[in-house]
Amino acid sequence: MASRNQIAAAILAAGESRRMGRPKALILHEGAPALQLLLNRLEDPRIVTRRIVLGAHADEIRQRIKTDPGSFLLNPASQQGQLSSVQVAVRSLEGNECGILVWPVDHFLVSHATIIRLLERFLDTQKLVVVPTFQGRRGHPVIFAKELYPELLTAPLSVGARAVVWAHAQEVMEVATEEEAVILNLNDAETLTRALER
Repeated sequence: MASRNQIAAAILAAGESRRMGRPKALILHEGAPALQLLLNRLEDPRIVTRRIVLGAHADEIRQRIKTDPGSFLLNPASQQGQLSSVQVAVRSLEGNECGILVWPVDHFLVSHATIIRLLERFLDTQKLVVVPTFQGRRGHPVIFAKELYPELLTAPLSVGARAVVWAHAQEVMEVATEEEAVILNLNDAETLTRALER
């Protein structure tokens, strides 16, 4: 039976990182790989399950990241986009949680404090979707209630998880933040350098 005060978290790190030129999960920041920072920021007793969805560079990432090896999942269809990785994560869950926080690894500058705010708003309001915003723009990570898992599993890959968000517009909780990191897609070295300089 799902608990109303526990959630799962899925880090999406399956992309090829072509524009960045190296795996985003292994970009060093604050002395650690980006993926390791994300895992550290997910440390909270209410986050009971962690999944890391890999695709390209899977072996290299596994070797460099310190975590439970059972947390890693492989998405053989990662070229189909982020939703395919979300689906891999959702299918792996055992149902002990009331929702899942979906965090693309290229948003690794989002702070622990923002993660906790999103988590608390989700658990307090019982909204179906909780999403951070910066100056009115929606970003990542996003929390989806367990009730939406079937829709995440059947949403069109060409549209992505936003199709589920759009279908439940009245059940979306926006959480305003001063962190531009929630909307920054760190897809290339130039964008990363500008973000770190800020």
